[in-house]
Amino acid sequence: MRRRAALRALAGLLLGAASAAALAGQDLSTRADVQAFIVEMVDRHGFVRKELDTLFGRARLDPDVLRLIAPPPPAERSWQGYRANFVNERRIAAGVEFWAENAAVLARAEARYGVPAEVIVGIIGIETAFGRNTGGFRVMDALATLAFDYPQRADFFRSELEQFLLFAREGGFDVLGVKGSYAGAIGIPQFMPGSYRRFAVDFDGDGRRDLLGSAADAIGSVGNFLREHGWERGAPAAFPARVRDDSFRAFIDGGVKPRHPAAELRAAGVGFDATVPDDARTVLVELPSPDAPTEYRVGLQNFYVLTRYNRSSFYASAVLDLAGAIRGSR
Repeated sequence: MRRRAALRALAGLLLGAASAAALAGQDLSTRADVQAFIVEMVDRHGFVRKELDTLFGRARLDPDVLRLIAPPPPAERSWQGYRANFVNERRIAAGVEFWAENAAVLARAEARYGVPAEVIVGIIGIETAFGRNTGGFRVMDALATLAFDYPQRADFFRSELEQFLLFAREGGFDVLGVKGSYAGAIGIPQFMPGSYRRFAVDFDGDGRRDLLGSAADAIGSVGNFLREHGWERGAPAAFPARVRDDSFRAFIDGGVKPRHPAAELRAAGVGFDATVPDDARTVLVELPSPDAPTEYRVGLQNFYVLTRYNRSSFYASAVLDLAGAIRGSR
């Protein structure tokens, strides 16, 4: 029985490897869905069809991209585990160093965009460990894989593939030379191509918006992204909260958008040591861990803005915690 099970497992591995090899070896330019996309790019944006045929003939579907983007097996979420991945001594020390190296640029970004320097540093720290890990996937391959073989979000990734081709044409980039994450995010702040085109800024004054090599451009672009998504200058983002009985449960829905007046949370037994007007819109955030007490926070508009970068309450909370830890260690 064990031998048969082992043989079945081996056969599955061989079949999976063969499927992956076939996927990686496909000539994308011969696919009907890719040809339809090419025609659309020619008609809408004036690309040369022959050039796109050649480009997609050189691009490759990447099975590792599909493996990495697949949702993990169901498991209990752990805020403490997630937080420890980012808020730790090594990353805090790297953040202090990054801030020291870029102090003048960070001060200028804070003045221009109204986003505290520590928040910008916190985002860059979580995204790429301050530029140390910007991704090793060819962005063209990653986006093509997700655009044409990941039906769950094909529309989004086809849009980002369109944006990437426009971005490369505008910037004179080698399309197949740009590296990024398995999801197609680019550079020190990990902007998707659409965000790169809309929100990246030339903050070092060299005439280029270079998120791959310029820390200054990355810093300014993060500040601009948050401002354009509604960051409120001088306003807080979130506060620790206390709960009692079960009245607060009516306000826990997994959302991140502030919808409830602060007075309603207070009436439901939610306590927070902060001066928040009764009519201020808030969201009650639950941060559970299977082996530790659940934490709660009250989020305001700026907390919601952080989730426009990554739509996760864990992410926004970790950004704020890393930001505070780095500021406190300077």
